[in-house]
Amino acid sequence: MMKIVIIGNGVAGVTCAFRLRDLNPSCEILIVSKESEYFFSRTALMYVLMNKLNRTDLEPFEREVYRKKQIQLLKAEITDLNSHEKTITANKDTVIPYDVLVLATGARPNFFPWRGLESDAAKMNGESSVDSGIVHFVSMQDLDACEKLIQTTRKAVVVGGGLIGIELAESLQHRGIEVTFLVREKIFWPVALGEEESEIVSREANKHGVNLVLNDELLEVEKDSKGRVSGIKTAKGLSIDCDLLGICIGVRPNVDSFKSATTAPQIRRGFIVNEYLQTSLPNVFACGDCAEICTLESNEFDLVPETPGLIELFWYSAKRQGEGVAENIFLKPRKYSSPIFFNSSKFFSVEYTTVGDYAAAASSNASLVVRGSRKNAMLRIVFNNKTRRILAINVLGARVDHEQIMQWIDSGLSIESFFQRFRETQFDVEFGRVRFEGVALTQALSTDSGFHN
Repeated sequence: MMKIVIIGNGVAGVTCAFRLRDLNPSCEILIVSKESEYFFSRTALMYVLMNKLNRTDLEPFEREVYRKKQIQLLKAEITDLNSHEKTITANKDTVIPYDVLVLATGARPNFFPWRGLESDAAKMNGESSVDSGIVHFVSMQDLDACEKLIQTTRKAVVVGGGLIGIELAESLQHRGIEVTFLVREKIFWPVALGEEESEIVSREANKHGVNLVLNDELLEVEKDSKGRVSGIKTAKGLSIDCDLLGICIGVRPNVDSFKSATTAPQIRRGFIVNEYLQTSLPNVFACGDCAEICTLESNEFDLVPETPGLIELFWYSAKRQGEGVAENIFLKPRKYSSPIFFNSSKFFSVEYTTVGDYAAAASSNASLVVRGSRKNAMLRIVFNNKTRRILAINVLGARVDHEQIMQWIDSGLSIESFFQRFRETQFDVEFGRVRFEGVALTQALSTDSGFHN
């Protein structure tokens, strides 16, 4: 009987396991993770911290489903990999054989050794520290640390201008903590939002009591006599007292512990994989946030010089890759293809959806901004000014069907047709539907008055 071991129980690993079972009812499947025994939704961590959900509410599947699917679970840390023996080692002393190994180790938080944190960089290694008052917000252990620290925290500083940062800031503010949100860029999250969207989000953050500081960055961290954070200084000279420091400056592939393995897979930023998600080791695949999909010069995993690999740090990409690995194990191997990007979230009370690669499209194409009939409602469409094809959209203050918009982008729908059909995508209730059409839109399309280059 074939034994397949999956390291990591995030969306990539669990999706892979479920698809493997669909394809083969008799193979042995083992999922190993040191973070938690059961798969949980990371995007909902904030709701547990805000006391709106229990921890078991984070689990999208009933625990009984693993038994029914005959999927074994092991909470343990992997400390070695030996592809010659086809074994992994858990907790330094438990040797586990495999026929096929899937690396789905996910990502871990970035950390920078700012002045005052030089010694913490190596010690923390991307993990939260209750003693120092420094937290991240991507793992169950981060949630544990935040919940412990909240009891003795009056003021907090959150560093980082993306989704994880604003989620932590909102959660801490909800728990009665005075929060300063420090963002290095001139606007909030410029890789995903234009100036108009960022302005809406910034106003919303301030409205809810979060002190948003833009265009400044962390310079130095101060600590008290017990080694806990007591304040920070910024590059522009601000001094801010705090008992908790949230570091939310992005994530990186969680691969470092495998670099010292008996037989380490080839690693650059992540586990290097080919178009079939195979690593440089035989019968070893990688998927999700830890995988770096590279263009290879040969089957010997020779990298094309100066050609960066693709790392997709997105939930739905991890899901797609997990399914792809399972199918490449039991079906005819198929090259992986990236999906059209989408994301949906909520900035305090403002709904947000983006579809398409906004960052890439906005840099060299036209965009049209249309205000909605409700406060904080806004629609941005990025399109090719020559072909008129839509390339990406941002929607704030309204709910839309991203799958329909993905199909339109893929089929090359024109911006004119997009507006004629946009109402088809809206999920808003009948009498609360946000209107984006009208005189302003007609004038913008006819005179280009709404275009931004």
